[in-house]
Formats: sequence, structure tokens, C-alpha cells
Amino acid sequence: MFDAGAIAPHVIDKFREEAKQKGKESFAFAWVMDSLKEERERGITIDIAHKRFDTDKFYFTVVDCPGHRDFVKNMITGASQADAAVLVVAAPDGVMAQTKEHIFLARTLGINQLIVAINKMDAVEYSEARYKEVITEVSGILKMIGFKPSDIPFIPTSAFYGDNMVKISDKTPWYKGPCIMDALNNLKQPEKPSTLPLRIPVEDAYTISGIGTVPVGRVETGVMKKGDKVVFMPGGITGEVKSIEMHHEEIPQAFPGDNIGWNVRGIGKSDIRRGDVCGPVDNPPSVADEFVGQIVVLQHPSAITAGYTPVFHAHTSQTACQLIALNKKLDPKTGQVKEENPTFLKAGDAAIVTIKPTKPMVIEPVKEIPQLGRFAIRDMGMTIAAGMCMSVKQK
Repeated sequence: MFDAGAIAPHVIDKFREEAKQKGKESFAFAWVMDSLKEERERGITIDIAHKRFDTDKFYFTVVDCPGHRDFVKNMITGASQADAAVLVVAAPDGVMAQTKEHIFLARTLGINQLIVAINKMDAVEYSEARYKEVITEVSGILKMIGFKPSDIPFIPTSAFYGDNMVKISDKTPWYKGPCIMDALNNLKQPEKPSTLPLRIPVEDAYTISGIGTVPVGRVETGVMKKGDKVVFMPGGITGEVKSIEMHHEEIPQAFPGDNIGWNVRGIGKSDIRRGDVCGPVDNPPSVADEFVGQIVVLQHPSAITAGYTPVFHAHTSQTACQLIALNKKLDPKTGQVKEENPTFLKAGDAAIVTIKPTKPMVIEPVKEIPQLGRFAIRDMGMTIAAGMCMSVKQK
């Protein structure tokens, strides 16, 4: 963003000074996105941040997601709003545990366009051999999770020195592919599901003086206009849309992919929270009493049986749900039924299960509204499984 002129040089100079005083000189650029005091002291991204960024071809909203494993649940909220991802792998470290988890989650959350940045090339003296080793490591995981490495650019970068960011660097004469900026311009614009019913998962709600309560989130499907009558589920609170704004500018209507704040007449801050979903009054988001899902188990220290109650992350909601029945075990390669009513599931298994949320949550069948049909399952600080909703028994 700095090399493309999206951030004024004096801002970076100010951060350089501050970072130097804290003995974290290399963090000046990170602070553009890491605005929490704790993030700056610890030198890591904790929450998700949004920034507008333009190339000569597209208008992007960059969502900076944490890579640190303690904050994967925030990474899920961020990634669930994205169309494409840049996966950053450090050249000295190569693949780490969370690299695999992030690729898996990106796939589950419906991100099918990927750019891989092999960063910190300066730390390995711009070695082509090391670059190739990292590609081999990452490609193995990508294949396993269903991405095609041949469709993905692997770009050797040094973000700190700006190598291969906005223009090709002379420090990697052996590299013949695109720089990051070109790779962003080569992304395909996703189809906008504007004909589906309106669904906006709430990421947060703010009280803004002179306006009132403003929920924020990304429009997943449908279109929202000023004057629309909307309902927030699972709470069932209704109201009329008074105003919509995006990146601090008011807009008359919002389309899929837009990250917006919107103000609804007659709704208080205590009426809505992260995980609620806004939709039209005449076609409200589905609230599940129970639902049937198809899952794939990524990892689990032992085995999963009926009665297991981990946390389900679906769109922006985080809800504990119980697996009340294991219906079928599937062959992960063909999808054919391998076993009816299995007694347990372990890492690598695919299955169809019946799930009961411990409190009301919104989820939609993936065939009807795919954007709200996917989920990740986490427990014990790790991602256990991922899946999609096949059918919902409404509350």
C-alpha cells in the first residue's frame, strides 16, 4: 500500500519513530493495520482491520487477518468476508502449523483464489533454492486441500524492502512471474449473488453520536436499499434502513462484497451482536433448531463421538453446537457412504452428522445460500473440522 501511494510517507515516518522507541523498528508497516495498543506492544495482529486500496483496475478492501494461532477465531471472522487471499509464508520458516490451518480455513470459507507470497526473502539472501523448497512444501498442502498449485502464483517477496511488491525486483533475477500488484490485478472478479435474498452477517455494532446504532458487516448476498424493512436474526428485531455507508461515504444501496455500516430506525445497541444476520422481513435468515451437515475432520487428539460439543464458526457467528448423531461415514475421495451410524470419527474422516446449536444461530443450506452454509469447527485452540450445511430444521 505504501509503494502504491495509498499511505502518506509522513504516516510511515511517524510509525518508524514510534517503533524505534519500542525497539521494534521492523514493525512500522505493520502498524498501518495494527491499531490496537496491545498489537503494537506485542508486535502481532490480533483483530481484523479493513482498509480501502485501489489498483488501476480494481477497488479492493484489504482485510488484515491475524496469523498468530491464539487468534485464529478472529482470522475466521475476517476470512469469511473475503473473495481472495494472499497467503504469506516466511522463507526462513517455511510451512508452520497455522499455514496448513489457514489454507484449510480459506478453502472452507469459500475463498478459491489464492496468491502465495514467500516473504522475508532478504533473510535467506534471495536464494532461489530456498524459494523452490518452500513452493514444494506449500504445494503439498494445497493439493491435499483441493487447490491447484499450477493456478497459483508463488511470489518471492521482501515486504520490508518492497521487493516484488509493486514492481519486479532486480534482487530476484531468476524469478519470471508477476509481482504482488500484478497478481492482484490478475484476480477474477467474483460473480455477485445479488439475485439471492439479502444476507448481511453482523461483524460488530457501534453507537455513533448523532446517528445511533450502526451495525457493520459485509453484504454476502442480495441488495440493501435505504428504506428497506429488515430483521436481525436470531433475535427477530425489525426496523427500517435509514442510511448505508461504505468507507465513510454514504451510498444509496449496497451490493454483495460491500463492507458497510448501516443504521436502522428503532434498533438499540443491545439488540444486535456479532453473529446476527440481517435480512428482509419477508424472507428472514433461517434460525436452526438443528441442522444436518457434511464435515471433514482435519485433526483431533482422539476421536469424535455423538455428544461432542465444540464451537462452530459460521459467517461471523461463534456458537457451541452439539453433534447429536453421526449418520454416515463417507469416503472422502468419492463421497460414497462407507459406513452407516459410525460410533466415532477421527482425523481424515468425512461424515454426515446432525448438529444441535446450544443457542439459536443462523445458518442456511449451502445449496440455497452458499455464503451462509459453510462452517469451521474449533476446540482446544485448534481447528478440528470444517463442513457445510445440507438442510436446516427451523426453530
